[in-house]
Amino acid sequence: MVETLRKLLRARSDGVRRECCSRDVAFAGLIVRTVTDAEEPKKVPTGRDASSPFDEPTEQLSRPVAGRTIPETDDDLNPVPTEQLPVYRPREGEVPRPPSQPTEAYTAYTPPPTAVPPARVETVRTDTAPQVPAYSKRDLDPGLGRGTLDLGLLILRITVGGLFLFHGLQKLTGWWGGPGLDKMPDMVEHLGWKQPQISSVLLMVGEIGGGALLILGLATPLAAGAVLAVIIDAWLVRQAAAPGLQFTAPGGVEYETMLVAASASLILTGPGRIAVDGGRGWATRPYVGSFVVLLIAIAAAACMWIFMHGGNPFI
Repeated sequence: MVETLRKLLRARSDGVRRECCSRDVAFAGLIVRTVTDAEEPKKVPTGRDASSPFDEPTEQLSRPVAGRTIPETDDDLNPVPTEQLPVYRPREGEVPRPPSQPTEAYTAYTPPPTAVPPARVETVRTDTAPQVPAYSKRDLDPGLGRGTLDLGLLILRITVGGLFLFHGLQKLTGWWGGPGLDKMPDMVEHLGWKQPQISSVLLMVGEIGGGALLILGLATPLAAGAVLAVIIDAWLVRQAAAPGLQFTAPGGVEYETMLVAASASLILTGPGRIAVDGGRGWATRPYVGSFVVLLIAIAAAACMWIFMHGGNPFI
C-alpha cells in the first residue's frame, strides 16, 4: 500500500496525469508521513553525548620549582638597598646646628567672664500732655523775618498810586489846572491818538482805578499792570514829540522811565503784608502769575499804541 501511494505521488511530480483529485493526493501524503515516522526509531538524548570546551584545557599552569620560594613582600624582592643616603657632616669652621627645640605648647585663649550690664532704668511719664516742638517766633510768624520790607513796599505803593490818582483826577475833574472831561478828547487828539473819546476813557480809567487800587493794596498785580500800560504809552508819546532819543533832553522821558520801573517792580514784588491783600500769595511770594501779568501789561500798551496811535516814537 505504501509503495502504491509513493508511485502515485511520483507520477504526480513527473507530470503524469492521474484521475484523482487533489484531496486524495493530500490524504496520501499525510499517510506516507505518518507511516515513515512510525518506522524510524526515536533517539533518546543521553548525557554521554554532551561536551564542553573546558574538558580539554589547552594550557597548563607552571608549577614552582623545588627549592625556590615565591616573594610575598617588597623586601623579598630586593632585600639589600642599592643606594645609601649621605650623612650630614659639618664643614671646617662651621658651627654645628643645635638640635631643634620643641615649640612651646599653645595655650588656648580663655575669654574673661563678661560683666553683667546694669539694669536699664526707664522713667515713665505720668503726664499725658503732647510734646510740642520748640519753635522760634520767626517760625510762628513769617512776617517777623521780612524786616522793613513791607513798610518800604507800602511807601512805594502810596507814591506811585498817588501820582497816577492825582493825574487821573486832574484829567477827569479839571482840578489843579487839569483839562477836565470836556477838553480831554481835544488834548488826546492833539497828541496824535486816532480815537480821542475811547483813548481818553482808557487813560482816565487806568490812572484813577490803578492808582487807587495801588494805594489800598487791592488786586495789586492787576492795578500795577494797568498803570504800567498807561505810563508806557505816555513814555512813547513824550518820545515821539521830537526826533531822536529824548531821555536826556529838557522835558525828556526820565520821569516816565522811573514810573515804568516802579510799576513793573510792584508787579513782581507784590504789595507786601501791609495791604488789603496782605494775606494772599502774591502779597509776599509772587511767582509765575506776576510775570504773566507783566507780559500782558506790556502787550496791552503795545497794541494800544499800534492800533490807536500808530506813530514811530524814534523818528
